[in-house]
Amino acid sequence: MEVFRDINSLGKYLSAHKCEGRSVGLVPTMGALHQGHVSLLEQALQENDVVVSTIYVNPKQFNNLEDLRKYPRQLEADLSILRAAGCQAVFVPSDADMYPEEPVLSLQFGDMDRILEGEFRPGHFNGVALIVSKLFNAVQPDRAYFGQKDLQQFLIIRKLVRDLGFSIELRCVEIFREESGLALSSRNQRLSGEGRQTAAYIYQMLQMAAARLSDGDPWEGVRADGLDFLSGNGVQPEYFEAVDAETLVRQTNHFSGKKVALCVAAYVESVRLIDNLILGGS
Repeated sequence: MEVFRDINSLGKYLSAHKCEGRSVGLVPTMGALHQGHVSLLEQALQENDVVVSTIYVNPKQFNNLEDLRKYPRQLEADLSILRAAGCQAVFVPSDADMYPEEPVLSLQFGDMDRILEGEFRPGHFNGVALIVSKLFNAVQPDRAYFGQKDLQQFLIIRKLVRDLGFSIELRCVEIFREESGLALSSRNQRLSGEGRQTAAYIYQMLQMAAARLSDGDPWEGVRADGLDFLSGNGVQPEYFEAVDAETLVRQTNHFSGKKVALCVAAYVESVRLIDNLILGGS
């Protein structure tokens, strides 16, 4: 496995492969890797000749400096995970590589980045779009892989790709969960064992809500009970919303026949966690 620290050396490596007609897959990460990241790599390795993963904690997508400071960093362990998974190349840039100058460009996505994460983390998706655009330009992959846990992020990146004309196929890979149902996340490392048990109530709530909605219960009652369920089990909910799973438009009732995502953000032991469950559709 090759490890690259600068864009030029990465570009030379990839150019050699592309000249031979090899396809390139990209798996962007912020490190602190887990089995969910490995599932992205596994799909990328199945569909591409060469897979590049990136490890970079992007400061521009954090609107909370304390959250940035506490984000887990474990480069050597991450490299071992990538090597064992069969990744061929890893790009580990510095802040100076990614942001040689303070960016003034601002990318906005209309209503798509004003709700859910965008409402509670202003500027987050501008930072995501900036770094993803830079990584797309550096790697120029045929395909790029993202996790469904960050569904809103995926849909915004899809909009970015369409609007800017990137010739890249995007893949959204299913959420990888612990046995308890807790969605794997790098932030889970900050939870105690008891905290992980508490955090599992998030997915339980999503499952209960989905069952009630399939029975025809009205959304507002389901939403209120879901928030109460979390609060009563030691989870501090920030939001629980139903949105169109393609456009992120808020939904209220009449979910039958629609592809709807139930999206939640909540705190456990001061750690912010997100999850979602998609209902209906093909």
